[in-house]
Amino acid sequence: MITDPRTTSYAHAAIRNNADWCDAVCRSHGVPGVFAPRVWASPRRTPPLYPDAVTLSPDATPDDVLTRIDLTSPGASVKDSFGTLDLSGAGFEVLFEARWIHRPAAEPARGQEGWRPVEDADGLSEWEAAWSGDGQGGELFRPPLLDDGSVFLAATGTGGGVTAGAVAHPAASVIGISNLFTADDDLDTAWRSCLDATARLWPGVPVVGYEHGDDLAAAVRHGFTPVGPLRVWLRTS
Repeated sequence: MITDPRTTSYAHAAIRNNADWCDAVCRSHGVPGVFAPRVWASPRRTPPLYPDAVTLSPDATPDDVLTRIDLTSPGASVKDSFGTLDLSGAGFEVLFEARWIHRPAAEPARGQEGWRPVEDADGLSEWEAAWSGDGQGGELFRPPLLDDGSVFLAATGTGGGVTAGAVAHPAASVIGISNLFTADDDLDTAWRSCLDATARLWPGVPVVGYEHGDDLAAAVRHGFTPVGPLRVWLRTS
């Protein structure tokens, strides 16, 4: 099997970008992680929805991961970035599988304002309340992230209030998109607006992320190419 070196490079950039984003979220909660050659990991339990470890190399072993995270309390999770680990012997089960994605830099649409960055703590709380769908904000995404280079993109409705958004995180010479959402379930419009915003804010920089299912299909419709597998493990016993 011949592997396209460009695809491998794109996948590594997406993985490193995502690990940097996970580290930023954890640091905003006072839970700093550690970058080692083959894995990023946190020795303390990470915030909800964020992994305790992210593998950075296809050569990472279960020991590289398991010796660096907390296995004494429930809920440990691992982002197996290359889909190569078997953690079942340590009480983990596969939570979901997805694909890393990459999109070359593109020109922004002319004459469109579109989504804008959140600028302050109140705006971030409003963004999170819209993202969560339960009207609550301020618990997971904290203001230090706004000073850490991460950009929370938001669209507002005619009556005010956030109606769609995403996180854009610059690292590893790419922009990582995550947490994309829209109140009206129109993923195509959301991706179109999100990508226009990244092109305006970071001209000439490629965009990466990971998706699965209908979200992956929508991303592919808007110019992304799957560049590698990933698997998320959750410790259930």
